[in-house]
Amino acid sequence: MGKLGKSITVLLLTIIMTGCNSKISKEETHEHENQELMKITDEQIDHLGITDVNHLSAASKRALKWPMDLGNEWFIEFEDLKPLKGDLAYEEGVVRRDPSAMIKHDGKYYVWYSRSTGETQGFGGDVENEKVFPWDRCDIWYATSEDGWTWKEEGVAVKRGEKGAYDDRSVFTVEIMEHDGKYYLCYQTVKSPYNVRVKNQVGLSWADSPDGPWTKLDEPILSPADNGVWKGDNLQDRRSVIKKGDFDSHKVHDPCILPYKGKFYLYYKGEQMGEEITFGGRQIRHGVAIADNPLGPYVKSPYNPVSNSGHEICVWPYNDGIAALITTDGPEKNTIQWSPDGVNFEIMSVLKSVDAHAIGLNRTADVEKEPTEILRWGLTHVYNSWHYQSIMRFSSKRRTSHTAPGEAKGDDDK
Repeated sequence: MGKLGKSITVLLLTIIMTGCNSKISKEETHEHENQELMKITDEQIDHLGITDVNHLSAASKRALKWPMDLGNEWFIEFEDLKPLKGDLAYEEGVVRRDPSAMIKHDGKYYVWYSRSTGETQGFGGDVENEKVFPWDRCDIWYATSEDGWTWKEEGVAVKRGEKGAYDDRSVFTVEIMEHDGKYYLCYQTVKSPYNVRVKNQVGLSWADSPDGPWTKLDEPILSPADNGVWKGDNLQDRRSVIKKGDFDSHKVHDPCILPYKGKFYLYYKGEQMGEEITFGGRQIRHGVAIADNPLGPYVKSPYNPVSNSGHEICVWPYNDGIAALITTDGPEKNTIQWSPDGVNFEIMSVLKSVDAHAIGLNRTADVEKEPTEILRWGLTHVYNSWHYQSIMRFSSKRRTSHTAPGEAKGDDDK
């Protein structure tokens, strides 16, 4: 048999085997679907309002996979934001934004935040000397309060670094962790010059008291992945890439460290080089890096990214796992998710909307009382204008049923 004959024979055998495999695959799939249908109970049919189990839409098939005890203990609604009093009330000409979580010490709440002054010019002018974002040229300040409403600004906690340091342009979007009598602030950093291709990092400072003084680490504790390749040399073009790289190849943002199972889990927002707009909005995903010591070194999880959606990090411990509020971007935005191991998250509820962003949680809340207890009240920020932002107070309530006007309400709806 010649080469052509052998080639035709191989091709025919391939087609026959492919056809057989396709037939087997279809038969196995059909058998699997029949087995799934046999498992459908009368309770599921009644609960989901299914008319005919022999004619199931894709949506009904998905719904049948939901657990019957899914419940609504994770569902909440956010209420209108309220302005703060005292030094954190809106002040023209001053940016106060991205509040950290709150802790309590000697009878007072403490919060840290990004603070800058002056208008934002963007990237079209003198980027070396002007301000390109409201969070540009920030230092980290802190304030205290006895009631969570009226705040006293105490001053600077962490300043930008000296010229040439990795944090010489801005330090911002801060989070607090208290552990074994010490206090740790993690935050974003930017080194000059600030262009749209700049790769920011995460820094850390620690102290023996929430009032400081704060000792800053000489090196960042987290950096973007270094496996993307820009296209061209236009520093104001972040869309053009030869290779996008990992989900966090451009930026690591919004850090938050939680003590968890004897280690320290640093959750963060990743931005990818050549970021696209997809059906869920911006391509924003979250990752986690883990350390044995609060000061590091932090090693990124091989399972990253641990979310396919989200924006600012908002995480808290619950039921031996980690819960997360996912907002703003991606196909799973406006959901609350929970992970039994801090890595593998599942959706627990879908919210109507989330009117609070860059949330500062109340870490004094009883996180085991119920899944969303820590979201009853806390801090957030609003854009009073593009130039200036201020910190506000958010609140939420559980919603376990829907009632009409005049109808008797359940305990959680009163």
